[in-house]
Amino acid sequence: MLYAGGMATLRAAQKEMTRKLLLDAGLDLFGSKGYATTTVDDIASAAGTTRVTFYAYFPSKVDLMKALVSERLNAALDRLPSAEHGSTERELVAVVEDGSPERIRGWLASTSERWDAIRPYTTAAFEAAAVDPEIRTLLDEWLNEAIGDIQEGLDRAGRFPAGTRHLRGVIAITELDHVARYWKPGTWGAGRDEMLDVLTESWVGSIGRH
Repeated sequence: MLYAGGMATLRAAQKEMTRKLLLDAGLDLFGSKGYATTTVDDIASAAGTTRVTFYAYFPSKVDLMKALVSERLNAALDRLPSAEHGSTERELVAVVEDGSPERIRGWLASTSERWDAIRPYTTAAFEAAAVDPEIRTLLDEWLNEAIGDIQEGLDRAGRFPAGTRHLRGVIAITELDHVARYWKPGTWGAGRDEMLDVLTESWVGSIGRH
């Protein structure tokens, strides 16, 4: 019985490793070849396995892309499952509720340290969304979950007219997403501190305490 249990544990570990290799290979290829031109065979080969094995883990390339967003990207951003709106980052809700420039800048600074790590995921996701309706829907939902965090924080604070809170979240998250995907040191003539100062100023203006 102990031996059988050990074998089961080993098989589970091997399955998890194979799944990880497929996800890693997919992400790498989406970055180097592009989502549209990467095939299931490409991913399977890069992972050192076969298309049959690929399909044992993911019904399609779309499902692998979905896993990269819903599992890895959410984990990298500390987003947890939420009954209210799919996923949530509790710290963002708390920061928006507080609304002070100091808390907002601190959160933006902390988040910006992850941008290099998450950029391969967001780049692949937006490219996939351009050619695949399922990924486009998933990405819209994902952005709406972050917008929901902003709205929840504003609702808790009772700040700004209720009818404007969702729109304010749209503006703040759209702005953050664009900067997170494209800014690098020196981009648009701004260093990190300058970028954070301007982004903080904008966020305080649209969702913060004045």
